[in-house]
Amino acid sequence: MFQGASSLSLDAKGRLSMPTRHRDVLAATAANQLTITKHPHGCLMIFPRPEWEKFRERIAALPMAAQWWKRIFLGNAMDVELDSTGRVLISPELRAAAGIEKDTMLLGMGGFFELWDKATYEAKEAEAMAAEMPDVFKEFSF
Repeated sequence: MFQGASSLSLDAKGRLSMPTRHRDVLAATAANQLTITKHPHGCLMIFPRPEWEKFRERIAALPMAAQWWKRIFLGNAMDVELDSTGRVLISPELRAAAGIEKDTMLLGMGGFFELWDKATYEAKEAEAMAAEMPDVFKEFSF
């Protein structure tokens, strides 16, 4: 289960250094095999391969009415591997799709990660924090 936020920078070749706290889990559960794809909110989704395979099966089973969503998720998916120093290459196509150049935010989202351009994430988070909290949170006591 992945959680927490990390502010990270891509290197000159477009590689992301995965935080140390996640590397052991990725090695043990996914043999360092990851899949990266587009997210409709403007970020990237990074899945450990076993989690991707479950997600891929669910997407592939959607009806023809969801064909564009299949294209977005499956058609843009790229299989990658963490290198010996814990880095993963983010392809130029996927970086461009998410507007990522250098500074990023990596968010643990349970079974996968979201990778955001840092400025975009901060703007969207501020917008969400300024808005009224959705009704689904009314049962929580803050």
